[in-house]
Amino acid sequence: MDERPVLFFDSGIGGLSVLCAARAQLPCMPLVYVADSGGFPYGTKSEAEIGARVPALLGRLVERYHPRLIVIACNTASTIALAAVRGALDLPVVGTVPAIKVAALHSTTRVIGVLGTDATVRQPYVDDLAARFASDCVVLRHGSAELVTLAEAKLRGEPTDPARYAAILAGLFGQKGGERIDTIVNACTHFPLVEAELLAAAPRPVRFVDGSDGIARRIAFLTQGQAWPDVPKPGLAVFTARTPGMAALDQALSAHGLGAIEML
Repeated sequence: MDERPVLFFDSGIGGLSVLCAARAQLPCMPLVYVADSGGFPYGTKSEAEIGARVPALLGRLVERYHPRLIVIACNTASTIALAAVRGALDLPVVGTVPAIKVAALHSTTRVIGVLGTDATVRQPYVDDLAARFASDCVVLRHGSAELVTLAEAKLRGEPTDPARYAAILAGLFGQKGGERIDTIVNACTHFPLVEAELLAAAPRPVRFVDGSDGIARRIAFLTQGQAWPDVPKPGLAVFTARTPGMAALDQALSAHGLGAIEML
């Protein structure tokens, strides 16, 4: 039996959407989930800030928790710092990138929306994904820090205003050609957590896609043949700073298989 955990890392609790897909495939996987609450939110920070913070923090986490694999369950951190993290750490690191390839496979109108943080949607990496996998599509982008805040509020059990989701989606549908969007990439791991609200607020039927299932398959591939505990055990949730409302996350963390909470 190998008790080494898989370590999931995000700026907040958005990475729970990735953890959920991974647990569905590997239910006995030991878990450490790290929310960099001290650096939250990443989506409004500069590339230099994220590029310096993420590799250094993950280095500390590896020394403390000795994971078998790291999942950077954050599109912003992955598009900016994934290469640096892989270069610095001697263990597998799985990143999270916008699921543009998946969206292109589903779209019939060939107009795709990419909904992410401001930091993610401006990255050249997104240009490269669009050129490689959606060259015959129009790819429209919109960045929203507010949607991250709404997702965090929902998981704390707080009510959120449906009109805010509609206003955020208007940033995509209101662009030239936006009336033809039929598929939207949730390019932030927070956003699948409010997919029901986004679907309800959309002005017409639309499909939302994200990369969580692909990440789960990648974890399973990289760990095939490794030993797992015989039964699932509650994972560990780690926060880098105490924040208002943190106690209200207990129910959401428990629902995703996390038990004890530690401060880094």
